[in-house]
Amino acid sequence: MNFAAKCSLALLAGITITGITYGKAYAAPSASIGERSVAGITKCIDQYYEKQIEKESIQTLSLEDQYEDNLGIADVDNHLNIRSGAGTNYGIVGKLPKDAGCYIYKIDENGWAKISSGGVKGYVKAEYLITGDKAKEYAKKVGFFAATVTTNTLNVREEPTTDSSILTQIGDSQSFEVLDDDTISKDWVKIQVDDKEGYVSAEYVEIEFMLKKAVSDYGITVGGVGGVSSTRANMIAYGKQFVGNRYVYGGNSLTNGIDCSGFTKALYAYIGYSIPRTAATQANCGRRISFSEIKPGDLVCYYSGGYVSHVAMYIGNNQILHASNPRQGIMISNMWYQTPYCYVRVIND
Repeated sequence: MNFAAKCSLALLAGITITGITYGKAYAAPSASIGERSVAGITKCIDQYYEKQIEKESIQTLSLEDQYEDNLGIADVDNHLNIRSGAGTNYGIVGKLPKDAGCYIYKIDENGWAKISSGGVKGYVKAEYLITGDKAKEYAKKVGFFAATVTTNTLNVREEPTTDSSILTQIGDSQSFEVLDDDTISKDWVKIQVDDKEGYVSAEYVEIEFMLKKAVSDYGITVGGVGGVSSTRANMIAYGKQFVGNRYVYGGNSLTNGIDCSGFTKALYAYIGYSIPRTAATQANCGRRISFSEIKPGDLVCYYSGGYVSHVAMYIGNNQILHASNPRQGIMISNMWYQTPYCYVRVIND
């Protein structure tokens, strides 16, 4: 039985501690048994509430530090387009996913909010944002504790010890969801990297409470020097419309749920290419290339647990488009969030 469960049972048992009765009142036990029990439970309760206070403190301070009193949260089904100006005639510079947070600078008379989130600045319609006290309360429901890497490269291990196998390596300044809140104040923090779970040394991460953030949406140059083929551009444009949709392991639906390799397979199918179904087989379905050769539309593969476990599509500017995990769904990420294993070219143009 874990620590929190023990404390919860103690509360339900109806123990009187420091003059407060929790749960149903029972006859007092014998002095010797009662003293030992109450002393132990008092310590358990104190530790439990210390952890709760610590978590709530991180929540409050993190939100205040990031947003002050200017928090907005995207109230949409999948994502909200961020535009370069206050109007639908301006180009899209980024996407604010469902339940993602933003800093609101101002809202103009036409209902356009100037915002920033995840390094993206632009304008969104304010009617699609939750604001004020409602946003602060809602943030505590949809936000999550995250570990942000503070060193160049950090090992993610299978177990909380340096003797354990290395699953993968993650990059500086990248943030990952904490899966077990009780590890926040311990030497090893349990995190999620795509659909894998592992542990990182607490010495090399900072813990904060955060909301999902916007991602930039760079345009792709078609043709000419440094440009790509229209085939590649069309495939990527097609894939971007699904940002914010669900991740489901083994799923094959772009709208109702799909996993990483199912997503890349579906994007290639859109332009008439057939590739295998798993990340491991996709890593060998084309020609291996170097990073210096990579183009938007090529595959980026990641290795963990002894095999290629994740695959994404490169979309330019060191970004990838991929079906990440159940919380994030289909998203755009920095390709260096973990160390790439190989790059694969399927389209020979």
